[in-house]
Amino acid sequence: MSMLTATSLSTHIAEPEIVRRTANFQPSVWGDQFLNYDSHHTETEALWQQQVDELKLVVKREVCRDAGDFSLRLNLIDEIQRLGVAYHFEKEIDEALQHIHATYRGHEHYSDDGDLHHVALCFRLLRQHGYDISSDIFNKFKDENGCFKESLVADPSGMLSLYEASHLRVHKEDILEEALVFTTTHLESAKDNACYPVQLREQITQALARPLRKSLDRICAKRYMSIYQDAHHASNKQNEALLKLAKLDFNLVQSLHKKELCEITRWWNELDFETKLPFARDRKVELFFWIVGVYFEPQYSTGRSIMTKVSILLTVLDDIYDAYATFEELVIFTEAIDRWDVKCIDELPGYLKIFYQELLNLFNEIDQVMSKEGRSYRVSHAIQAMKDQARSYFNEAEWLHEGRTPSMEEYMRVATVSISYTFLTTISLLGMGDIVTKEAFEWLLTDPKIVRASNIIFRLMDDIVSTKFEKEREHAPSSIDCYMKQYGVSEQETVDVFNKQIVDSWKDINEEFLRPTAVPMPVLMRVLNLTRVSDLLYKGEDGFTRVGKMTKDSVAAVVIDPVPL
Repeated sequence: MSMLTATSLSTHIAEPEIVRRTANFQPSVWGDQFLNYDSHHTETEALWQQQVDELKLVVKREVCRDAGDFSLRLNLIDEIQRLGVAYHFEKEIDEALQHIHATYRGHEHYSDDGDLHHVALCFRLLRQHGYDISSDIFNKFKDENGCFKESLVADPSGMLSLYEASHLRVHKEDILEEALVFTTTHLESAKDNACYPVQLREQITQALARPLRKSLDRICAKRYMSIYQDAHHASNKQNEALLKLAKLDFNLVQSLHKKELCEITRWWNELDFETKLPFARDRKVELFFWIVGVYFEPQYSTGRSIMTKVSILLTVLDDIYDAYATFEELVIFTEAIDRWDVKCIDELPGYLKIFYQELLNLFNEIDQVMSKEGRSYRVSHAIQAMKDQARSYFNEAEWLHEGRTPSMEEYMRVATVSISYTFLTTISLLGMGDIVTKEAFEWLLTDPKIVRASNIIFRLMDDIVSTKFEKEREHAPSSIDCYMKQYGVSEQETVDVFNKQIVDSWKDINEEFLRPTAVPMPVLMRVLNLTRVSDLLYKGEDGFTRVGKMTKDSVAAVVIDPVPL
C-alpha cells in the first residue's frame, strides 16, 4: 500500500508546472441581481399593452395625415424615430418618405425652401432610409465665396440638423465635410449659451458627444423622452399620445428584456464556469446589453437569446486563446473546433473538455430551434463562422509564440476576423425570421464592404484603447505595434492615421445603405447597430473588459431603470 502511494506521489511531483499568462480581469459588477425576474407585474403589463395598442392607432393616423405638409411629416417621423417607437410604423414611414423622395427627386424643388432645419432633416431621413438624395441641396446655404453663410449661426436648430445630416456623408462629399467642421465649431459655443433653451443645449451636448448615426436606439429614446416632454409640455393631444406611447412601450419592452436576462443568468450559473474556468471574464450582462443594441424589438427575442449565449461562449473562447491556454493546448483545441466532433473531446485537457462540450451543446440547442422553424441550413453557416473565429484567434497566438510582429496587411487580414463582427452578424441572422434568406448568408461569405468597414472600426477602436492593458502580460501584437514597426512612426501618429480610417469606414457603411442595397435593410441594420455598440463601448476606453461608469449607466438605462410614467 505504502509503495503505491509513494509511486503515485513521485509521478505527481514530476509533472512540470504549467506557467499561464492569466489576465487580471475584473469580476462581474452585477452580482446576481438579474437572477429573479419579478413576474408580479403581469396584470399591469396587460393593461399597458392595451393602452399601447390604442395609442398606436392614434399615432398611425397622424403619420398618414398631413400628406401635403412635408415639414410636419418629417418632424413627426423624426420624433417617432428618436422616441424609439418607429418599429411600430415601418410601413407608414416608408410610404411617407417614398412620397417625399418622389416629389423632391430633383433638388430644384428646394429652391423655395430657405429653412436649414427642414432641408437638413429631409436629407438625413431620406439617406437613413437608403434614398440617394444629393448633398448639392446645401449649396444654397453658401455665400458668394463658397463658405456657409454666417447668418446660419443664429439658427441653432438648423445648425444641429445640418450637423446630424453631415454624419450620413459618403466619400467625396466635400460640402458635408465642410458642414461638419462649420457646425461643430459653432455648436461647441452654442451648447454653453444661456440664451438658448435648456432642452436645445442638452440636445447639442448629446449630439456633439455622439451623433444620431452612432447612437443606440434605446439610450437615445430614453434621453429624448425628457427633452421632448419639456419642449412640448405635451402641448397637444398628438404630442401627448406619442409621448405616452413611447414611455409605455419602453417599459413593456424593458420588462421582456429583464425576463430574457433572467433566463440567461440562470443558464450561465448552470454552466458554473466561475468554478470550472475561473480565468474567463463574466460579462453576461454587458453582452446582453450589447445584443439589445443590435436588436431590441420584441420579435427578435429568440435571436437575442441565441446571440447572447453564443457571445458569452465567444468571450470565454477569446480568453482561452488570449489569456490562459498554452500554445501546445491551442494546437489540439483549434483542430478539435475545426473537426466539430464530440469524439475529439478525449484529446483535450480537462478545462478544454468542459468548454468544448458546452460549445457543442449550445449549437445543438440552436439546431433544434432552427429545425423547428425549417431553417436548419442556417446552423452550418454559424458553425463555419465559429471555426473561422477560432482559426483567427490561433493565428494571433502563433504570432506571440513565434515572437513575430506581422505586417499591417497580414495583421488586418487576421484581426478583422478575430474582432468577431462577421461572426456576430452571421449569428444575428439566425433568429431573424423570414426576412433573412439563404442569399443573406451567402452575401456574408463574400466579405461585403459594410461588414469589412464595421470590422475595421471595431478592430482599430479596440486596439487604440486596449493595447496598454494587454501589455501588462504577454500578448499578441496589436495594429498599433504593427503599424509603428512597419512605418517607423510614433504611437500618436499611428492613432491619427487609424482615426482617419475609422471616419472613412463610416462613409463605407453609409454608402452600403444606398438603394438598391445588396440585402434587405434589416440585415444592414444589424451591421450598423453592431458598429454603434463598439463606438459606445470603445470610444476613449475599453468599457467592456474594464466596466466603468459609462457602461454601468448605459446598462442601467436600458435594462434596469424603467421610465417614470
